[in-house]
Amino acid sequence: MIDAVLPTYARADLAFEKGEGAWLVATDGRRYLDFAAGIAVDGLGHGHPHLVKALTEQAGKLWHVSNMFRIPGQEKLAKRLVAASFADSVFFCNSGAEAIECSLKMARRYHWGEGNPERYRIITFEGAFHGRTLATIAAGGQAKHLEGFGPAMDGFDQVPFGDLKAVKAAIGPHTAGILVEPIQGEGGIRPIPPETLRALRAIADEAGILLLLDEVQCGVGRTGKLFAHEWAGIAPDIMAAAKGIGGGFPLGAALAVEKVAKHMTAGSHGSTYGGNPLAMAVGNAVLDVILEDGFLDRVLQVAGHLRQSLGAIVEAHPDVVEGVRGEGLMLGLKVKPENRAVVGALREAGMLVVAGGDNTIRLVPPLVIGEPEIARAVEIMDAAFTRLAPASAVKVASVA
Repeated sequence: MIDAVLPTYARADLAFEKGEGAWLVATDGRRYLDFAAGIAVDGLGHGHPHLVKALTEQAGKLWHVSNMFRIPGQEKLAKRLVAASFADSVFFCNSGAEAIECSLKMARRYHWGEGNPERYRIITFEGAFHGRTLATIAAGGQAKHLEGFGPAMDGFDQVPFGDLKAVKAAIGPHTAGILVEPIQGEGGIRPIPPETLRALRAIADEAGILLLLDEVQCGVGRTGKLFAHEWAGIAPDIMAAAKGIGGGFPLGAALAVEKVAKHMTAGSHGSTYGGNPLAMAVGNAVLDVILEDGFLDRVLQVAGHLRQSLGAIVEAHPDVVEGVRGEGLMLGLKVKPENRAVVGALREAGMLVVAGGDNTIRLVPPLVIGEPEIARAVEIMDAAFTRLAPASAVKVASVA
């Protein structure tokens, strides 16, 4: 008999009842160090007092009114995001996939508004993940996500990861833009080099098309800047954000420059729940913390310490870990055993991480972690990898 909850997840037999900072407590009372953070969502950890206060205060006032009316918290958060970013206007929704959908619609609408309705195709990169809707799985192009949902939605041309020659070759009279994650998350924590992002910006400008960024996972402070593309010194035309922007509350946003945003007129897009008072209260509270003087500097400092510690783990366990990659507090370990086995071993040892593409494990802890949590993570990894090493050696020998 099928479960009452649709069985679309391969869930671990583990449930949590409370959390504090970088720690979660399971229903059996066991504590887990959380370096998954709800897949890079809980940027300020669990139970952050400023977020709790903002949510509970708003819950006692007003939950939902719909976008038929002005929402003061929405106007406030939009103005703050505009002031802190490249954007001139923001659309609020509930998830990363919705933010990408809005971004794709804005790209098409821009060219339509400029008299070029034939420009609708988007260039994307192998290994990308942009969401689970029909459009976003087509944009990601991964066979495992498309299986059983064909035919894939038209409008996407995929090229090899970071291949600028292939990008140029893919541009044609129907191309509307280029969509890229500054750091691929599910693809295995693969950063696009800053010089490549700069080149993509130049290519888009030369071709008269748009540059769209997916910062759903890598944005909102995770790399030590508010948004990851800032490291390259460029600005997109459209950007999708979510995950960390709500600190655990469902919230997404599509940010755009004026030349694009001006074509999104009344009735061209909408959302029932997007930007409701509850989400806006939390989103503004998240920005209160992220934009506080010194917060992002501290993220960089802690990230440097974590990366150095992971280097020691790689050195101590070369038969389990090949190397470290990523930026800030969005790091990946390329492992030799099957990555889900490593995720399971760490979970058994009391640490939560996330599997990624290219046989990696993702380390995306809350941005508020400190040296004590890093020291404990190293202890757990050292013990778990020591236990994994013999099994790994046996596996390699048996294959040989």
